[in-house]
Amino acid sequence: MSLSFLEPRNGRSTADVVKFALWPFAIMTVLNRVLVRAVNGDITDDFNPVYKAALAFLNREPVYTANFDSVDPHYLYPPGATMLLSPIAVIDPERSRWLFILASAAAIVLALYFLIRIFGYGLDSVAAPAVLLAAFASETVTNTLVFTNFNGFVLLGEVAFVYFLLQRKDLWAGVVIGLTIVVKPILVPLLIIPLMTKQWKVFVTAVAVPLVITAIAWPLSVDPMDFVRRTAPYLLESRDYFNSAVVGNGRYYGLPEWMIFGIRGVLGIMVLVSLWLLYRYCREDRLFFIATTSGLVLTAHWLLGSLGQMYYSMMLFPLLMTVVLKNSLLRNWPAWLAIYGFMSYDRWLSGRFYTAGRAFDYMRTTFGWSLLIIVIFGVLVGRYFAARHDGRLDRGIEPDYLLLDDRPAKTTKVSDSY
Repeated sequence: MSLSFLEPRNGRSTADVVKFALWPFAIMTVLNRVLVRAVNGDITDDFNPVYKAALAFLNREPVYTANFDSVDPHYLYPPGATMLLSPIAVIDPERSRWLFILASAAAIVLALYFLIRIFGYGLDSVAAPAVLLAAFASETVTNTLVFTNFNGFVLLGEVAFVYFLLQRKDLWAGVVIGLTIVVKPILVPLLIIPLMTKQWKVFVTAVAVPLVITAIAWPLSVDPMDFVRRTAPYLLESRDYFNSAVVGNGRYYGLPEWMIFGIRGVLGIMVLVSLWLLYRYCREDRLFFIATTSGLVLTAHWLLGSLGQMYYSMMLFPLLMTVVLKNSLLRNWPAWLAIYGFMSYDRWLSGRFYTAGRAFDYMRTTFGWSLLIIVIFGVLVGRYFAARHDGRLDRGIEPDYLLLDDRPAKTTKVSDSY
């Protein structure tokens, strides 16, 4: 047996060496998260309430019976989601959970594959193992699998939505985001993108798909109105536990309401200014515009809304991937300090420095999302004033040295062919 593949006659490039080093780490991390961490589970179990609701739906029993006075995970999905998820209760809960974990992991891997393809990279690039390793080492993917929730499928829907928008397949873009909205409306803010790019057909299917599925599911549910009367009001509340939104952490630490309102107001103004600058000067670069805007509006939605949880950050992968673009807003260290805050799986609870460690651990997601908004705002505003000073606003706000595209040459070919 030849072992020449271990030491080829021709010297390997640095990129080849990095790929060979990263692939084992990436694959073993995926296996660890799926077969060990996820199967072991955690005290937080998002799957069990869904399974019980699906079983009740199949048995024609009430679904919306949760006690919202407890802090345990509740079943919060609408009737349409209950119908779509009901097949998970056909088999016993343990095997159903294992299959759900495998399907979720497959959806995440598939989403990451299509994401690197959108940005012009393939499986033979360094980006493939690097993105896979970074994703599965993160808190957001790890806890999505460990808690066994639906977010992996939402990520796949988001990446498909971005792809179809870029390809101007508007009806398909509406279909995929509509399917995610049926279960979790977490991606609804992304509809601002086709509104800004005037891709009106997206809204046809984005509205029709949830309406049709809900219309089918409503008469099949025993207690659909309880979702409206009991669950929907709870979803609109700002709870002060397991909530990384400004209002959640602010109330947990006893901040006055005027201060919470002020923080949300200042950050909200930054978001609006950033959106205006992106729309006014950057929308012609569709990949940069769509990926950046998606991350900005989702971050604002979680941070400034009523509920934001750390593992939602998975939906920021398209934004993080823009770092490969020369005009990316993330090519600076404050951006990656922010990303560490909401992506790292590190825990900062300390037996020696209990108060400080606990506060940092609880607040780092809030600080990370806030810093990300500040960085995006700061870079865009800095570019705007520099362009105005140089008298080149009519050509956009990006400096000339950023206009030379350093994406892989096959970007256009890939986006047109797959």
